[in-house]
Formats: sequence, C-alpha cells, structure tokens
Amino acid sequence: MKLFIRAHDLGIKGEENIVGRLDELGLDGVQLVAYKCLDDIAYVPGAITAERAEKFRSTFEAAGKTIPLIGAYFNPVHPDESKITKGVAVFRDYLAAAKSFGGSIVGSETGSYNGDKWTYHPQNRTEEAVDRVVRTFSELAGYAQECGVNIGMEGAFGHVCWNVKTLERVAKTIGADNIRFIFDLYNYLDSAGGSNIDKMYDILEEGLQTFGDRICVFHIKDCTVNEDGSLKQCGVGKGIFDYYRILSEINKVCPDANLVFEGTTGDDIAPAVAHIKERL
Repeated sequence: MKLFIRAHDLGIKGEENIVGRLDELGLDGVQLVAYKCLDDIAYVPGAITAERAEKFRSTFEAAGKTIPLIGAYFNPVHPDESKITKGVAVFRDYLAAAKSFGGSIVGSETGSYNGDKWTYHPQNRTEEAVDRVVRTFSELAGYAQECGVNIGMEGAFGHVCWNVKTLERVAKTIGADNIRFIFDLYNYLDSAGGSNIDKMYDILEEGLQTFGDRICVFHIKDCTVNEDGSLKQCGVGKGIFDYYRILSEINKVCPDANLVFEGTTGDDIAPAVAHIKERL
C-alpha cells in the first residue's frame, strides 16, 4: 500500500515545496487539486496549459512522487445551472490534461441539491437526481475515453449517491469501463445524526466486495462522536476508526491500495502518518 495526502492539506503551495514536504513526511505523492495548491492555476475553464501541467509532472517524477487522483470536484445537481456548466468544463479540462500532470484518473462526488453546502437534501434521493448524475457522468466518461483516462466517482451519505448500492447502480447504468471508485468510509456515515455509525464496518465490507480492485483511492479519515450523536472529523488516530481492522480488510481485496489522507492538516499530519504506518 502507498500513502498520499491532498496537496492543499499540506498548507503550502508550489510543486517544489510540496515534494519537499512529502519527503519530510515519508509520503508517496498527492491527490492533486491544482487550483488549490498552485497559485497560477485558477478554477475557471481554460486555465490549464499542457506546458504548465508537464512542469508539474517533471518535478514530481524527478522526486519519485505520483498522483493517484486529480480532484476536479463539482456539484452536478447544483440548483445554479451556471455552476454545473462551469464545473463540467473544468472537469473536462482536467481530463484532457491528466496525462500531462502525470495522472490518469479525475474524480468528483455526485453532488447535492443543497448547492454549495453539499449536505443532505430530500431531493437527492429521487430518481430525477440519479438520472441527472447518470447523464452528466456518462458524457464525462465518454470524453475521458477519448483522452485515454478514467473518471473517479465518490459517494457520500448527504449526496445523490448516498450509499454503496446507489453508486453501483449509477455506474452500471452509465456502463463505461473507465469508471473507477473513490471510497471514503467516513463519507458514508450519517455525520449529522450518527444513525449508521454502528454499521461502519459493514459499509466497509460492502464497498470492498462491490467495487473491489476498481477502487482507485481510499480516503483516510477519523472522527469522534459528539454528545448529540453527530460526528466530527478529527486527525487520523485521534478518533474511533480502528485502522488495524480497516487496513486488514482493505489488504484482503486491494493489497496495492492508494491511501489518501483527506482533511488531516497542520500538526495532525505527522502523527497521522505514523499512526497508519505502524498499522501497515
């Protein structure tokens, strides 16, 4: 297994600074969200040039670092259609530039009718919502095939693909062989009410058995439980996640898994890396 982190969670910018910090931490690379860690790339269509992407790749390759996932997350069911249009255009740009960056998978979650809040909305769990996600990602999967790359889809409790079964159904309906999956166990938990926290390891098993080696990235997170039953994300190793158990289960299905710290920042990063390495 290899260990990665979202580049912008490092709190620094520029590929030279990023690879230096990765070496200090003993990490293999990053999940790249370019517009969050490179000052000269904005979140607008047309912001990426092949030359800029290749400069990033050459720096990473020289340092022996890799990119298991390029993040271009957007909300495909946003109530503001202009934001969907922009998100699709930026996602397509990253599909076209993925190989130049040194990656092969561009990922997104499946969105929420709550717009920029990305939280639960009853309309998320309707056939209309599923159909919109299918239409949008079908088009993107087709363009990704033209570019010779893959798309990564990620489920979350508050989004349209709110459980493993719904994400599987969407992927099967799209029917493209270049769909991969980003598995985030914390995302599938009911963070607002903790209603399914007792089923955490059942969800892990279901995801592993359903998606198998099509899982391109496992997001590594941790959380605590508040007095009201809601969940609060915390630094990995400071919460309730049993990573001896989680990594053992992942290893049975995906022994070469890419593990990406997401949302662990600042002084929590080094202890989190040590926590996972000890359990590996």
